[in-house]
Amino acid sequence: MAINFITILFFLPLLAINVNAQGPVTYDITKYGTNKAPLELQVQGTLQANPNPGQLPDNKGEWITINYVNYFTLSGGGVFDGQGQQAWKQNDCHKNRNCAKLPMNLSFNFINNSIIQDVTTKDSKNFHVNCISSHNVTFRRFTISAPGDSPNTDGIHLGRDTMINIVDSIIKTGDDCISIGDETKELHIQNVTCGPGHGISVGSLGGYAEEKDVQGIYVKNCTFIGTQNGVRVKTWPSAPATLTVSDLHFEDLIMDNVSSPIIIDQEYCPHNLCKKDRPSSIKISNVSIKNVRGTTNSAEAVIFCSGLKPCENVEVGDIDLTYTGNQGPITTKCANVKPKFVGKQNPPVCATTAQSA
Repeated sequence: MAINFITILFFLPLLAINVNAQGPVTYDITKYGTNKAPLELQVQGTLQANPNPGQLPDNKGEWITINYVNYFTLSGGGVFDGQGQQAWKQNDCHKNRNCAKLPMNLSFNFINNSIIQDVTTKDSKNFHVNCISSHNVTFRRFTISAPGDSPNTDGIHLGRDTMINIVDSIIKTGDDCISIGDETKELHIQNVTCGPGHGISVGSLGGYAEEKDVQGIYVKNCTFIGTQNGVRVKTWPSAPATLTVSDLHFEDLIMDNVSSPIIIDQEYCPHNLCKKDRPSSIKISNVSIKNVRGTTNSAEAVIFCSGLKPCENVEVGDIDLTYTGNQGPITTKCANVKPKFVGKQNPPVCATTAQSA
């Protein structure tokens, strides 16, 4: 069942239902009250998607969509349950870029000056949240819940957004807790707990020629628990896009048994889905990584920048990571980058120079 809220301005004081319709349903919620901003949609209770992904028409990629709203609040303590267990068995999007679309729980498109707070998205068939072309949106006390082995279930995916805040939230999922797409600018992530999941990722970037610059990403006071990665920047080699990624700031981060706490990988090519005949054409600059502490179960960290456009102005300070495995000590490998070091370095960063494209 697909739900589309097709109004620009609305107020709905209470939505507390279990949705079990067998086909798509569209609600024009201007019928429920005023059509003047500011607007609030309160969800109290649980909305359940049809567990069968084939019930969505025309390969539709969203379950619930909020489009073209201004001064909007989504709240109420309710749960959006995507019931994705059946669909996960069919999901190969993590290794097939031309995969069939499975529905995301929540999609926000072209919304401005809005707040999403005190709601939960659970067991999405695909991404939990997709936020595109939006401005000045805050996710606060937002909860995402899915098993660590649920495929392609990014928590919050952003693209072409400006001034987004994600604060005081808990994200447990099977892919990136937060994934940051192209043309994202002025993103602030603070007091977020991530895990299980794949961490917070800038990218992957460069897979499409029309991609645009990413600038101003701030991740502060976040905790990563049992995640595959902590903070990560990933770009494709032989990328058709030429863009810059600048002003990335990762600070005051706690790692709890994280496999790869810090990664810059400009040779990102999962499942051999790309060519590696030339380096990434994406420029990364003005990066700070400060006060990262905790434990890691991996003996190696990497900062692999592009041989075509080396990273510039990278500062690494006050790193204190303890290795919990049996293959130690921890080593870091770097390529095409000359960081500035400040404060404690445990392990020594860029102790090994690696050959990179």
